[in-house]
Amino acid sequence: MTSGPARRSQPHNPLHGVTLQAMVEALHAYFGWEELGRQIPVRCFQIDPSVGSSLKFLRKTPWAREKVESLYLFMLRDQRRNAGA
Repeated sequence: MTSGPARRSQPHNPLHGVTLQAMVEALHAYFGWEELGRQIPVRCFQIDPSVGSSLKFLRKTPWAREKVESLYLFMLRDQRRNAGA
């Protein structure tokens, strides 16, 4: 078990502890593959999309993973905003 500064280093980071698979599944549930492919125009979201193929591509492609993380953060803000409305 981690303790000390390493454990407390990211208490306000919404991505801390969230797996890439959880992000892709949440984005797919929120946007659907078609909109996800428009938001992040990569083949794994546009042509025969699946969580598995997306994970394989995103793990090898840092720039695309950054876009997924950014869109995930946008989705979280949007959900919070809509929940408070």
